[in-house]
Amino acid sequence: MIGSMLQVCPNGSRTEGVPTSPEEIAAAVRAAADVGAQDAHLHPKDDAGADTLAAPRVAETIAAVRAATPSIPVGVTTGAWAAPDPVERAALVRSWTVLPDHASVNFHEEGAELVAEALFERGVAIEAGIFSGTDAAARFLGWPHAHHVLRILAEITDTDPETATDTAKALLHDLGTRLSRPILLHGEDGGAWPVLRLAVRLNLDVRIGLEDTLELPDGSPAADNAVLVQTARALLVP
Repeated sequence: MIGSMLQVCPNGSRTEGVPTSPEEIAAAVRAAADVGAQDAHLHPKDDAGADTLAAPRVAETIAAVRAATPSIPVGVTTGAWAAPDPVERAALVRSWTVLPDHASVNFHEEGAELVAEALFERGVAIEAGIFSGTDAAARFLGWPHAHHVLRILAEITDTDPETATDTAKALLHDLGTRLSRPILLHGEDGGAWPVLRLAVRLNLDVRIGLEDTLELPDGSPAADNAVLVQTARALLVP
């Protein structure tokens, strides 16, 4: 392996074909860790399968994952789709009874700074989500606390396998090099594997999981998160 950290994202905002209950998510993370995942980014779900930031389900999900896989850091989303009002999102973060190791904040979303400040208050490390095709890079770089984040998630929303890597290079150029923070570069759907290969070439942190793609590099369906992680791990070996 050449130094890249491999994160598993077992479900994302998808509602079908992904683990949704705390027990299912915990089992998925354990299986992924067994084949090489070193970190987990989770989307706790309510009983209907939708993303939630509500304290009871966040606590239950984090506790289940930690019980199954105590060796890896556990992060969660704070995506606006789970609670559109940024004041409410910040209040939900302040209400959490079990804290994740880190949480992602999408800097193109309204009130991202409020949510980030709430996480800082709770002592939760921040993954700064910088989506391609948005003003997130400029907003993040102009934020006074940008140098305090755990890592930068360079998130490529271009799903065309022919153009996703160029989109990724453009976003990395926009982010520049003045912040000495690790960068985790990832794509989604058709762009997931091309962008992961680019991240490997650049020795950046990587992630994979059913949040990012339901397919293996050859286009065949991925049976689960573990096979995606196993495939990504093989690409990390020089």
